[in-house]
Amino acid sequence: MTKDFYGVAQRHLQEARGTRRLADAVAGAIVHDTLTEDDRGFIQSRDFFFLATADADGWPTTSYKGGAPGFVRALDDRTLVFPSYDGNGMFLSMGNIEASSKIGMLFIDFETPHRLRVQATAAIHDDAGLLASYPGAQLLVRASIAAIFVNCPRYIHTMSRVAPSAYVPDAEGKAPLPAWKRIDAMQEVLPSGDQGRAAVEGGLISMEDYAELVRAGKA
Repeated sequence: MTKDFYGVAQRHLQEARGTRRLADAVAGAIVHDTLTEDDRGFIQSRDFFFLATADADGWPTTSYKGGAPGFVRALDDRTLVFPSYDGNGMFLSMGNIEASSKIGMLFIDFETPHRLRVQATAAIHDDAGLLASYPGAQLLVRASIAAIFVNCPRYIHTMSRVAPSAYVPDAEGKAPLPAWKRIDAMQEVLPSGDQGRAAVEGGLISMEDYAELVRAGKA
């Protein structure tokens, strides 16, 4: 694993800073390519993670993915699956996965603190049976694990959980209408399933109203 884990750029910096032997020792100690029971338990206890992807030109994006605890599942000791829920229609992460397939996943427990990183090759799936087990999901991502490693928790600020997001789909796949879908200027371009919902779920708002809700943490 150590031989293939580092690229030319990492090796150049390691040599320049005299850390090559240290880097090899660290990788040899922590990097693996199959899920341990601890890995599986930690991942399936999380209700969010950060997803890194890149488009066909190499431009990266990092997004927050949230759901109910256990929304990222281990299908076997080399494969993870997670859902793509309703978003803003941009499909940045999903499009990047289709374009380049390589992803990074960062799982964090801010309360302990603790973190785990996964590097994988991903693909989008719409398997009806598996998709049905994720109410409210539009697509699924299967991630074939290349490397997993625990990261030192140094620099992670210890935080306390306040409340789960009200927008996580329930057992029937239903979720409240997000505030941005109530913006008057967005009504004509909303998907058909969202047309008319604003009138009965809080009413229309302006872009300025939405900005106020965001600032107040009520969006």
